[in-house]
Amino acid sequence: MGETDEETAKPKPNLPWKLKLFLGAISWVIERSLRPNMTVNRRLINFFDPKIPPSPNPRRGSDSVASSDITVDHSRNLWFRLFNPSPTTGSTGSGNGVSGMPIIVFYHGGGFAIGHANSMIVDTAARRLSRELRAIIVSVNYRLAPKHRLPCQYDDGFDVLRFIDEMDTEGLPANADLSRCFLAGESAGGNLAHQVAVRAAEHDFKRVNLLGLIAIQPFFGGEERVESEKQFSRGPFLTLDAIDWYWRAFLPEGTDRDHAAVNVFGPNAVDITGLRFPPTLLFIGGCDPLRDRNVRYYEGLKKSGKQVHVVEYPNAVHGFSGFKEIPESCLFLREVKDFMEMQMAKEKV
Repeated sequence: MGETDEETAKPKPNLPWKLKLFLGAISWVIERSLRPNMTVNRRLINFFDPKIPPSPNPRRGSDSVASSDITVDHSRNLWFRLFNPSPTTGSTGSGNGVSGMPIIVFYHGGGFAIGHANSMIVDTAARRLSRELRAIIVSVNYRLAPKHRLPCQYDDGFDVLRFIDEMDTEGLPANADLSRCFLAGESAGGNLAHQVAVRAAEHDFKRVNLLGLIAIQPFFGGEERVESEKQFSRGPFLTLDAIDWYWRAFLPEGTDRDHAAVNVFGPNAVDITGLRFPPTLLFIGGCDPLRDRNVRYYEGLKKSGKQVHVVEYPNAVHGFSGFKEIPESCLFLREVKDFMEMQMAKEKV
């Protein structure tokens, strides 16, 4: 039987066959790790999600990025992995002619339920950002659902920002410039970064100066099914079944997907019009089930009077930025670098 007109009309990402197989395998593992009784098969996840130690003494060369783990709160196992790229000849931090390096506080994805700062895939992504952007990365290891539900992840994300604001000179690298700080997050981490930005807008920091938010396919939702959720309900990589499971695991009992944490510009939204919300760089994937949610996020920020620059890659699937086989992954880095340099240049004026 041939494809129906509806199936033929659906956009399909043009991906290398090896990447298709990899994404399919990862999706299979994740979906079988998310149990119907709202627990996670951590043993299965960890088998395919190896943990790696920090590298305080990296090898010389293009990948010369040192990393170390810093504890924020032992009682809740809150810590972050700090990445510091070795200086290059004439390096001044993101090429803007100013001594010191900007700081990016990075929140990983995983539906608030999987992933760690020492996971190989998260470590690799953060190391790449540090190396390519010439920035110090603070990769946050926050608590995970369903054991820890909302607002635990938001509390952890904001507390790390407060922690680095209060760190003494021995804690952060000497070349760290807290006056040029950015928040960044992918998927659930993008949702988390948004919420941290909202909290930060009402907090008086000693040294941290937030210049921007980098939202990479942020994880938002709602009770209504949008078109992209229907089009890409089977992925690749992120499926609608997984999306629904993540929200059930994350939200407090008795709430639905129109909760303000999920549908940030929905019927129960918190008004951010009067907040000092940072300028935002938003990445949208054309073949991502979150595509239409991200478009609504862009519209919500604009309606609230916030600066937002959107970059949409029609062929990009969910999580595209972490796969160097996809051309858009390199374009993504260029956009982030340009955005950071533009915000830092504005700060100098």
